[in-house]
Order: sequence, then C-alpha cells, then structure tokens
Amino acid sequence: MKVRRPGNSLIIINSAIICSLIFLCISCNTNPKTSKESRDEESLRSLEQQVTQYPDSAGLRLQWINALDSIGHSKEALQQLNGMIKKDSLNYGFWYRKGQIAQGIGDTLSALQAFAKANQIYSSPDALLSLANLYAETKNPRSILICELVKKMRLGRQIDASSNFIEGIYNARTGNRDQALKFFDSCIAQNYTYMEAYIEKGLVYFDQKKYREALTVFNFAGKVNNLYADAYYYQARCYEMMNQKDSAILRFQQSLSLDPDLKESKARLKRLGS
Repeated sequence: MKVRRPGNSLIIINSAIICSLIFLCISCNTNPKTSKESRDEESLRSLEQQVTQYPDSAGLRLQWINALDSIGHSKEALQQLNGMIKKDSLNYGFWYRKGQIAQGIGDTLSALQAFAKANQIYSSPDALLSLANLYAETKNPRSILICELVKKMRLGRQIDASSNFIEGIYNARTGNRDQALKFFDSCIAQNYTYMEAYIEKGLVYFDQKKYREALTVFNFAGKVNNLYADAYYYQARCYEMMNQKDSAILRFQQSLSLDPDLKESKARLKRLGS
C-alpha cells in the first residue's frame, strides 16, 4: 500500500489486461514451511525456464514480466517489455503495461509516453483514464478534456466515478479546492467505496489546516471500510496536528495492524516516542 498524499495519488482502474497478467504461482512446492520469498524465487525461476524453452510465447513472457514487477524488479521487467515492443510495436497491451510499470517506479515521462502510445493504438477507457490521471498529477488541463470525453461514452457509474476522481485530483493539484471537493463528492456518490476519493477529499481540508473537517472525512472512510489502513493513518495525522498524542498513537498502531509495511506509520510512532 502507498499512503496517499498530494502529488502521489493512486487511482484504481479495472483492467482486463492486468486480470490476464495476474502473477501465477507455478511452483510445485507447496510446503507451508517455505517462506514467501523462497516461493517467489522458485516461481520466478520456473517462469524464466519456461520463457527460455518457449521464447516466442508472449503470454509466458508477460507472466514473467508481471512476476518481476511484483517483487520489485521493475527495471528488468521494463527491459523485457521493451524487447517485446521492438518486435510488435502496435500491441496495445505491451504499451499499456509499460505505462503502468513506469508509473509504479515514478518515471512519469515514460509512463505518459507509453499511455499516449497505447491510446493511439486503441483508445480504451482504461488507457484514457490512466493518461488523464498522470496529466492531472502534472497539472495538465488535458486531464479534464479526457475525463469529459470518457464520461460522454456513458460506460457506467464506475468509469464515471474514476473520471470524477481524476478531475478532483486535477483541481486539487491546481489549487481549486471547491471544485476538487465537488468532484470527489461526485465520485463518492457514484461509488461510495472509492476509498481514494475519501482520502483526497480529506487532504483538501488537511492542507488548509482544517484538521477537524479532515478528521470527519477520514473517520467516515474508516466506517466505510474498517480494514483500510490509510484511513487510520490520516486520522492519526489529524490527531497529531491537533496535539492529541494518545489518539494519534492509537490510530498509527491501528494502521500498522492492517498494513505492517506502512513505513510512514512506523516513522510517526518513532517520532512520538512509541
């Protein structure tokens, strides 16, 4: 999980491509005593061997790429994708996946170029919204144009919710707070479980030092999904800014109980002496 902050939003968009590229555990070793790292390594080796045996299988190579990316070997995954793109430069899926991996490692320029190329080949809602999301983060008004275009397609509430979320991001990043709140509310009205919208809405208030208003939003997010670690993290941040140390410590601990890898919570607890 990534803690969401201005400049680092994370939009969740359904993608048929990702569904088809889900990392498969191929290892035959099902010993429960085997560590996750060992299983990952075994699966990776198995995939690499299969790719070596069947070098022309795009499906196997994509599984290998997904496996590499899932364990943090994203640069190697990109190298493999670039090789596939060199052989088949008009494959929408290759460009779209490249954009996702590049975005994941913070290479915004490469991600923008990859998503733009994917859209030239096939303008799917996922590719359009992925491009719009990056434009929003870089304060590019093209983001709004793309979102409005997608909404005109009338593809359903989930797509409309994602479009409104991205328009909210653009307005938040460009300082138009009232419009940002409007779009985040529209997103939530269309999909009340769109947790990123609650976080970004709360951050609009948080950035204005309206900590009680922000806390109200983050508390509600925790009620919508009581397993969402970010909601507790930001509740804690509000309590921290309001000098309510005990409440802040409790919420940071709650966030860590849900996501033990949440480094921000660990750092904050250390600062608070807990």
